[in-house]
Amino acid sequence: MSLNLEQKQAVVAEVSAKVAQAQAIVLAEYRSLPVEAMTDLRKKARESGVYFRVLKNTLARRAVAETPFKALADQMVGPLAYGISSDPVAAAKLLHEFSKGNEKLVIKGGAMPNVMMSAKEIAVLAKMPSRQELLATLLGTMQAPVAKFVRTLNEVPTKFVRGLAAVRDQKEKQAA
Repeated sequence: MSLNLEQKQAVVAEVSAKVAQAQAIVLAEYRSLPVEAMTDLRKKARESGVYFRVLKNTLARRAVAETPFKALADQMVGPLAYGISSDPVAAAKLLHEFSKGNEKLVIKGGAMPNVMMSAKEIAVLAKMPSRQELLATLLGTMQAPVAKFVRTLNEVPTKFVRGLAAVRDQKEKQAA
């Protein structure tokens, strides 16, 4: 089914808005991928916060034309699905993990702002921890010295109370 001009402009505007907020775009060829698998991939994309869409390449080229992702236009050939995410790792991780179980989905390449990436580089990016995992690690690292300091400060009155209890017990034994 062909889109009319207004529908094409709406699609380009929608994708352009997503690309403006994007930190990564991953291109994947989906030739001969069953509908059930594509539906499953779309569901996983929604759950992980990745904008996943199958687009005509001419519309996708227009959407990335005036953005830091404009170099991707050279790779937009064939039946492609686009994974766009504001987390640099999310789209790469989603499509890489899905392509392991479905050999029909082939990652062709991708980009981060002003940086083109090959399929191998996307695989390396997919193995990196996500933004949330990195923030959790950072928070744990920052919290550890403070928690240890608090435990150390708490140990002084605890030892004092234990010492008083020992003295009390000793005096009770002597009195008895």
